[in-house]
Amino acid sequence: MASMRFLSGTLVLALGLPTLASAQEISVPPAVLQRVAAQAATMRPRLVETRRDIHQHPELGFRETRTAKLIADRLRALGFDEVREQVGVTGVVAVLKGGRPGKVVAVRADMDALPIPELIDVPYKSTVPNVKHACGHDGHMAVALGVAEVFSAMRAEIPGTVVFLFQPAEEGDPDGGASGAERMLAAGAFAGPAPSAIFGLHVLPTLQVGTLGVNVGAAMASSNRFTVTVTGKKTHAAYPHTGVDPIPIAAQVINALQTIPSRMNNAADPIVLSVGTINGGNRFNIIADSVTLTATVRTLSKDGPARIKGLMDRAIKGVTEASGATYTFDFPPGNPVTFNEETLAAASLPVLADAVGGRQRVLAPPPQMGAEDFALYQQKIPGLFFFLGVGNTAKNITAMIHTEYFDIDEDALPIGVRALAGVTLDYLYR
Repeated sequence: MASMRFLSGTLVLALGLPTLASAQEISVPPAVLQRVAAQAATMRPRLVETRRDIHQHPELGFRETRTAKLIADRLRALGFDEVREQVGVTGVVAVLKGGRPGKVVAVRADMDALPIPELIDVPYKSTVPNVKHACGHDGHMAVALGVAEVFSAMRAEIPGTVVFLFQPAEEGDPDGGASGAERMLAAGAFAGPAPSAIFGLHVLPTLQVGTLGVNVGAAMASSNRFTVTVTGKKTHAAYPHTGVDPIPIAAQVINALQTIPSRMNNAADPIVLSVGTINGGNRFNIIADSVTLTATVRTLSKDGPARIKGLMDRAIKGVTEASGATYTFDFPPGNPVTFNEETLAAASLPVLADAVGGRQRVLAPPPQMGAEDFALYQQKIPGLFFFLGVGNTAKNITAMIHTEYFDIDEDALPIGVRALAGVTLDYLYR
C-alpha cells in the first residue's frame, strides 16, 4: 500500500454501511461455503509456513524473482490450466477454469517488499538486510495461494473461471516509472480470459483479528507525485539585488500551496498536500539559480487530482511572477481513488459477514489517505478492495504498516482465505 498514512478515529460498525439492509443474500450454496470454511481452517499451518517463507526472503519491486517462482510452482502443482510468468516484468497470471460455465473473475495479490530494516525479533525475521515485508504483502500472497488451493480442490463446483494476478511493485518502481498494476495491464493481464470483476484485500493493523473492513465508495485516496522547479538568477550572495533568489520564492510557493487544503477546499472532502523534498543551491555564498520541490497530493474524490492541479498551478504562477522568477510544474498521472462500486460492495457484504461470524464484525474504517494501484484495475472493471484485520493488542501486535516493527496476527490468514474465496464465489454464483 504505497505511502499509506492512516486517519485517526473510531471505527464505524457495519450497521452504518450504506445499502446494507438492501444487500442481496448470499448466492453461494451453504454446503459450498461450509467446505471453504473447513478447508481454510485446516490449512492454517500451510498458510503460516508460506507467509513466513516469503517474509524471510523479501524482494523489492520488479525484483520478485524468487517469490514469483514460488508462486508459479505452487499454482502449477495445483493443476491450474494456465500459468504465465514475467507478466509486467515479474508478475504471475494464472487461470483456473471451473467445471461449470459462467463468468470470469479476477483475484489480485501484490508481491513486493519495502526498503525497511526488520527490527522485530521473530523466528521468521527477514534474511535480507534493510528489506522487509512491512506492508503485509507476504500475508496477501499466502491468502491468495490459500484461495487457489481451495478452488483447485472444488473446481467441479465453480461456475466460471478465476484469474489470479500476483502483481509486482505495488509500492512503485524503485527505479521510477510505471507501477506494477500499470505494467500488468499493459502486458495483457486482463486479456484472454477477460474478467468482469476483480477482488483484493489488504491487511490493516488498526482492525483487530477476526474483523473485516469494507468501504462503500471511496476506500483509499488517489495519489499524485508532482515536481515544481523555481528558476531565478544566480549571483553572489553579497549582492542579492543583482539576481533573483529562488530559495525564498520556493518557501513562498510552499506556503501558498498549503492554503489549498486549508482555505480553498471543502473540509468535508479531505485532501493532503505534502512537500517531501527541497533541493537547490551549490554554495553558502551563491544565490541559487533554481530550487526543485517534490511532493504528493492525495484526494478522496474522483475529480480531485485535476481540480487540485489547477489550483496549484494558479498559486505557483502567482508567487513566481510576483517575484520575477519562472517555474515548471510537472503533475503526471498517478493512482486514482480506490473506489468500491456500490452495487458490488453491497452485494458482497453478506458473504463477508459469514466469513467472520456476523455483520457486527464487518466494520467501516475511515477512508484511508494512503493509495493503492489496485485502483487502476477498478478503472477497467468493477472491483472490491477490503481490509483484513490483523492487529491484536493482547499480543502486542499493534505496529503500523511501513514500519520496522510491523507484524500480523497469523490467525487472520484463514479468515482472509474464507473472505476472499467467499466474495469471489458469491460473484460467480450470483
